[in-house]
Amino acid sequence: MPLVGGASVKLPRRRFLRLAAAGVAALPVASGIASALDYPTRPVHLIVGFPPGGVTDITARLIGPALAQRLGQQFVVENRPGASSNIATELVAKAKPDGYTLLIVSDVNVWNTAIYDHLNFDFFSDIVPVATICHDGFVMVVNPSVPAKTISEFIAYAKANSGKVNMATSGSGSGSDLYGQLFKLKAAVDLTTVHYRGVGQALPDLLAGRVQVIFLPVATAIGPLNAGTLRALGVTEGRRMSVLPDVPAIAEFLPGYEGEGWVGIGAPAHTAPEVIAGINAQVNAALDDQKFKARLAELGGEPFAASPAAFGNFLTDYAAQWIPVIRAANIKPE
Repeated sequence: MPLVGGASVKLPRRRFLRLAAAGVAALPVASGIASALDYPTRPVHLIVGFPPGGVTDITARLIGPALAQRLGQQFVVENRPGASSNIATELVAKAKPDGYTLLIVSDVNVWNTAIYDHLNFDFFSDIVPVATICHDGFVMVVNPSVPAKTISEFIAYAKANSGKVNMATSGSGSGSDLYGQLFKLKAAVDLTTVHYRGVGQALPDLLAGRVQVIFLPVATAIGPLNAGTLRALGVTEGRRMSVLPDVPAIAEFLPGYEGEGWVGIGAPAHTAPEVIAGINAQVNAALDDQKFKARLAELGGEPFAASPAAFGNFLTDYAAQWIPVIRAANIKPE
């Protein structure tokens, strides 16, 4: 059977069944268990709430073939962009909880719970955590005309030009917006926020000097940084990144600053625990592959393996970190 990316089956489904069965050995016999342990018997759909080409989409297209190879069925990536991933999330929240419709979840899903006042679903109760895939970082970059070479120099420059330094974002409530707002709060600087509809619209104005600073996904920033058309001041993760070893963490100048994105997999509530456990085991196995790690590193990401329960705890902590920032900055949907 053809698989995503043309991969051939190397491991039969019985490995998945052994892993899943181990997690349910103590459960009482029920009619649904037998069918769950046959999973998957047909293609599985990975729903992405963004257009093709972004970090979330690329991550889905990396994990899809890895799962297909291990489980012997297609894992088909479907892009359902719109409303900052809320359209895709609602689709999965209302899907049949049989493990065949999964959501590629990210930091945006947590942020949206505070940004949007009225949603047709509750992310924390309608979507259950299945597996984490990666952490991904952003980098703070400036137009070369900005005289600052370090975070400290930029803070001094921003304070000397209060309200005159323009900070571009790829949209209200986006990663570039949130990481920028956190920077403004931590550094106590007044930057004028200029929202664009995506990085593609923001970059020309940044390169032309009409806006001076932006927080970009590392994968997006690498090209302009290597070409010398933009200058990196710091990465948003709490530590330096292997893909940009000479760029300091912003936290080295602003203790407590940390803006770390992530991507994972969620499922509709009431999906069988044994199916969730089995998918989780296979995702974690993929994350241990050296080629997979190398590809993630090229995107500015690092493997992030966790159990479903640990993923749930992570989501709770992540919400506690970011919801106060969203409220303090009064971030609303465009």
